[in-house]
Amino acid sequence: MRTIALLRGVNLGPRNRIAMADLRAGLELAGFSNVRTYVQSGNIVLDGDGDVEAAVRSIIDVPVITRSAAELEAVIAANPFEVPDPKRLQVTFRSEPAGPELLAALEAKLTGEERVAVHGREIYSWHPDGMARSKLALAVVPSKVVATARNWNTVLKLADMAATP
Repeated sequence: MRTIALLRGVNLGPRNRIAMADLRAGLELAGFSNVRTYVQSGNIVLDGDGDVEAAVRSIIDVPVITRSAAELEAVIAANPFEVPDPKRLQVTFRSEPAGPELLAALEAKLTGEERVAVHGREIYSWHPDGMARSKLALAVVPSKVVATARNWNTVLKLADMAATP
């Protein structure tokens, strides 16, 4: 089975540093094949039937979100926004679905032209003025739920990698 693994908080500062070559080698030793990474922030596409989350955590102790290739394609299909700059569109991948109360709380954080939508376990957020000062950007990755965010360009690249044999 082809799986996309998204690691949270990898190589963003002095903590949780790992070379992608070491991560790939560790996952291959754990029995996975066709292990590929994208950029240095913990984006992995791999094949195998093992427990991807457990294998990753045996190499580096960070939260992991996984999606099958089909689930990632569904995330792309469900995107409610057409935006001129895909790097400002963020998808937050969560371990569990977001309820309507979360959407209301996120909508309360909107400023300017920002937009937000919730679809199952994903939150789509548009940050036309950037994410650095956005209250919404901080709120979409809650502390009580395992979640990690990727910009739209990364989501599309991972889907392309997952579709490539």
